[in-house]
Amino acid sequence: MNNKFKFKNLNFLGNLSLKLTTIIFLGCILQTPINTINRVVAESKTVITNKADYTYQDPVNNHEYQGVSNKIHLGFGSDPLVDPLGRILGCAGTYLSDYTGFSVGVYEANPNDPTGTELGNLAPLTQTELPDITNNGIPKGKAPNIENRNPYFITNNPAGVYNFLLDPNKGQTQPGKTYILVVNPPANSIYQQRRIKIQILENMGTNNNIIRYLATSLDGQPISLTGKTTIEDSIVLVEDAENQGLDLLTFELTINMCQFSQVKIIKAGDRATAAPGDTAIYRLSIRNQSDVDLNNVVVTDNLPLGFKFLPESVRGDLEGNPVNIISEINGNNLTFRTDITLATEKVINIAYAVQLTNDAQRGTGRNSAIVNATRIDNGFNTKDGPATHQLKIRNGIVNDCGTLIGRVFIDKNFDGEQQNDELGIANAVIYLQDGNRITTDPNGLFSVANMLPGTHTGVLDLSSVPGYTFAPNHKFRERNSQSRLVRLQPGGLVRMNFAVTPIIQTLDKP
Repeated sequence: MNNKFKFKNLNFLGNLSLKLTTIIFLGCILQTPINTINRVVAESKTVITNKADYTYQDPVNNHEYQGVSNKIHLGFGSDPLVDPLGRILGCAGTYLSDYTGFSVGVYEANPNDPTGTELGNLAPLTQTELPDITNNGIPKGKAPNIENRNPYFITNNPAGVYNFLLDPNKGQTQPGKTYILVVNPPANSIYQQRRIKIQILENMGTNNNIIRYLATSLDGQPISLTGKTTIEDSIVLVEDAENQGLDLLTFELTINMCQFSQVKIIKAGDRATAAPGDTAIYRLSIRNQSDVDLNNVVVTDNLPLGFKFLPESVRGDLEGNPVNIISEINGNNLTFRTDITLATEKVINIAYAVQLTNDAQRGTGRNSAIVNATRIDNGFNTKDGPATHQLKIRNGIVNDCGTLIGRVFIDKNFDGEQQNDELGIANAVIYLQDGNRITTDPNGLFSVANMLPGTHTGVLDLSSVPGYTFAPNHKFRERNSQSRLVRLQPGGLVRMNFAVTPIIQTLDKP
């Protein structure tokens, strides 16, 4: 087979011969696929950089293949700096119209924060200078951040690109090092600050050429064009990141800048106060404030205690046209879904009604709603909320609260009931299950109004009745307990008595 290879634009840097370099380069081509060129690292301290355009012609089908090789990088004059390269893109993965005012900074994690999510000091990066092959090992700068400034202000040429050099000689690539990459938009921007936590997990290879890292978005927004918020267990070549053209390197994160508020939810009610038995109507307005359409719009509304959802009341509209709204109720969590696509700057309105029960008097009257939606261009999720509404609950005609009454008295015949000659004890203290304390009046009586229906427990504090102890009950064994358990019906009345007897009298009894 008479295959032909043709090369042009060969550039060499170093002192090895053209013949030796050509042999290495051809060997790589013949043993690898057309679109992949292996990296060869020599033991020599000489630096060789080789890059070529190539044309390959297959005589069988008379088809010509063209391509550009990656660089061959042979040897190192000194330990290289790690040179990650990244870019800032819009929410849909496209370039922003203007990068003026954007800056990116690398911070060390706050050593006093165990979570590693709080900012510490700016990382002390090694200052660099313009590339110079005669600098005898002095660290060279990499475009666009030639001087390795931290923070670095992004420019429009190249559009949205940033990079920082980490110095292995300072231990900046050692496992365990944690950094926080911060992207600051200009003042009055529609975008919000981004924060990405980066942890160095493992250092592999000689001269720190390969490292393993974990990148985590601290704001929930994506750090890749696939929508990922966490990138882990990635093994990355970093010694020549600028020229390799890899999509993802340590710190080379495609950071998407999304608008601060892409979707907005507003919640309103038809009244400020209500009583049990009333019906309240709520209105939810969801506006698309992003630059693309949204779908999978889902609203979750958390109803307060005593609010009964009326499913038949749900209505939806878009620009005055009815919209199908699917509602689901799970406990106090109310969910609304729609299958329509919400265009930019359009608003979906959802209205529904609830009826207040007696339990509403014990609730807060405050409910909140959040909305989630999906961008149609990249599938990223966006949300807003909670939007809240406060309804003040009035006492209605119907009230299910009850009253607890009782007494502390000297039981002479140990039947647990007070007779005319059995006196009450003043200033005795009873503790209820909620921690509230009740004190008896001069006749040993006590009462508590507006108690919730249900089970209540009370205990007599014997230290408040010195010289007395619990009187035995000869008729009802269950009343010999030191505590009392009662059941209060809605709107009812229940009694809780405590019978005591002088301590000396108890000792005289068999």
